Amino acid sequence: MRTAATKDASTKDAATKDAATKVAATGEVATFEVILKIRRNNPEASGEHEAGAGYWQEFRVKVHSTERILDALHTIKWEQDGSLTFRRSCAHGVCGSDAMRINGRNRLACKALIKDLHPSRPITIEPIQGLPVLKDLIVDMEPFFASYREIMPFLMPSGDAPKRERLQSPEQRARFEDTTKCILCAACTTSCPVFWTDGQYFGPAAIVNAHRFIFDSRDDAAWERLEILNDRDGVWKCRTTFNCTDACPRGIQVTEAISQVKRALATHRV
Repeated sequence: MRTAATKDASTKDAATKDAATKVAATGEVATFEVILKIRRNNPEASGEHEAGAGYWQEFRVKVHSTERILDALHTIKWEQDGSLTFRRSCAHGVCGSDAMRINGRNRLACKALIKDLHPSRPITIEPIQGLPVLKDLIVDMEPFFASYREIMPFLMPSGDAPKRERLQSPEQRARFEDTTKCILCAACTTSCPVFWTDGQYFGPAAIVNAHRFIFDSRDDAAWERLEILNDRDGVWKCRTTFNCTDACPRGIQVTEAISQVKRALATHRV
């Protein structure tokens, strides 16, 4: 049964969308105020907030309907609180540096449109889970990249280098096309319940990047990578919850890629 508060929030959401639609019809850009509820964590804090102890802080920000969460974070940092700390680079969904947990779901801040996040209610923003928090929305990515490096993410062909490029048919390319899209944002890995509870698990991103080379016809080290993933902390720890696929901002079918790696190990065929 819906409560009065839920009905009120839904009414506000509808009003916001209607206002945006009317403004859009006139060629203008709608402006509205949102509350961002951000998880703060300062290892050098003193006084009210103990060092390393997380706490929530709310900010009111006036935004345009075309703006994304990253734009609002910039506004806070530049105009309200310069100590707010987060990563960002390209701001176009390519570098993967601004992955964070927004309204309980892993997303890229530069791709999450504020108007699509129920702006009539506080929007929660937290660091991605499963990795040590360094400050505010920044986590230590070293454990993530350590797993990535371990699967040897580079071509390892055998024999002498050819005089011309290594040829590949469209069908051969199609086998791993999807997994070439990974931008190493860690959104998939840090959405995985197994990774949260077991820091030794390679995680979806490492397996996806192994898949990209295992099924590449130009590479001859598929079985070396499969042997690495056959470890007790490797591919068999996946519980197929599909969290990783849902979290991927590039639309990679992560769970399917992991299943293909499992199948290769089970059948001894690549």
